[in-house]
Amino acid sequence: MASSPERGCTQDTPRSAARQRPCFAARIFRSDARRDRGTSAAVTTERKSLSLIEQFPLKGVHPAAAVTGSLVLVAIAFLARLGALPWLPDGYQFVTFFPAVILTSFLFGARLGALAAVLSGILAWYFFIPPVDSFVVDAGTAVGLGFYTITVVIDIALVHWMQAANAALTRERELSAQLAETRKLLFRELQHRVSNNLQVVAGLLSLQKRRVADPVARGALDEASRRLGVIGRISRQLYDPAGQGSDLCAFFETLADDVIDASGRADITCDVVCASELTVTPERAVPLALIVAEALANAIEHGFATKPGQIELVVGHHIDDIYAIEVRDDGGGLPDGFDSAAQDSLGLRIATTLAKQIGGHFTLTGGKTTVARLEVPMA
Repeated sequence: MASSPERGCTQDTPRSAARQRPCFAARIFRSDARRDRGTSAAVTTERKSLSLIEQFPLKGVHPAAAVTGSLVLVAIAFLARLGALPWLPDGYQFVTFFPAVILTSFLFGARLGALAAVLSGILAWYFFIPPVDSFVVDAGTAVGLGFYTITVVIDIALVHWMQAANAALTRERELSAQLAETRKLLFRELQHRVSNNLQVVAGLLSLQKRRVADPVARGALDEASRRLGVIGRISRQLYDPAGQGSDLCAFFETLADDVIDASGRADITCDVVCASELTVTPERAVPLALIVAEALANAIEHGFATKPGQIELVVGHHIDDIYAIEVRDDGGGLPDGFDSAAQDSLGLRIATTLAKQIGGHFTLTGGKTTVARLEVPMA
């Protein structure tokens, strides 16, 4: 895989590279925009999916409406106590008022809960504590009112503390979501800067190539520029601050489009077929991308140098946790019996070395169908 007449890497001309670079940027930024919209939608959905209990006390309710609601709850409790008067024994004067106090505190807050407690206590004292229809205070009345006061204070305090804890939890969750979003933005910005820097270096190498007369040196600079360009472009796709990895099939589809675009060959297509859903981590994505990019560039340069064609990129299970990644073309660029181990090609050495680094094995066979095969563990 070199710039020599042997099976090697695609030699992008400066004019072709300059023409295709806006295409890369446009695709990358469109992909980033779609991902940003998806992230924003996910954050919005998460914020809307607050549990029911976290929405209380009710926010945005007019104070007059809240007071009216509290009075209605107390009135309902009073009417219920009147209706239950024939069936309740003595000593249950406050039984229907406790739910009204708790519900008012829960819906409208502790202040209106205290108001409901005071009104409920007055109504119970006047209408249901003997002697009825009076505010006479004796020992029994004082004890009953005392227990009632302690009970409603505890109820209101518990509801208030629960809602305060829920409010603090909600604020903490929103802060965590904002920090996570900021982290994603910073991570993506870092990825973009790294990618841009690599693209600048690749462009400088392409410019420097124009001032070099030696064809071998020009080929070396051209290959270095192309490889840096590939790393720069794929680094944008590796944006995943959670470290969960990227979809391998989608990753290879974008990579194949980039390599074909870089070659300036609109008459070549690449079909990507994945036998199963796989993900790839950023640590493994770069060597995988370089190996596959070398194989694709070879197929374009040597298999279809003067004719249109179609390339197949197939990912399938081999054995145990080993998967096979094959780049096939029927361009006939390599003869039968081609021995990749006997070739002194920089591209082949790079692919073989990178494959060993990730625990894999790379081979290149010729014939009617040229196959670049990478066997690599994906577990």
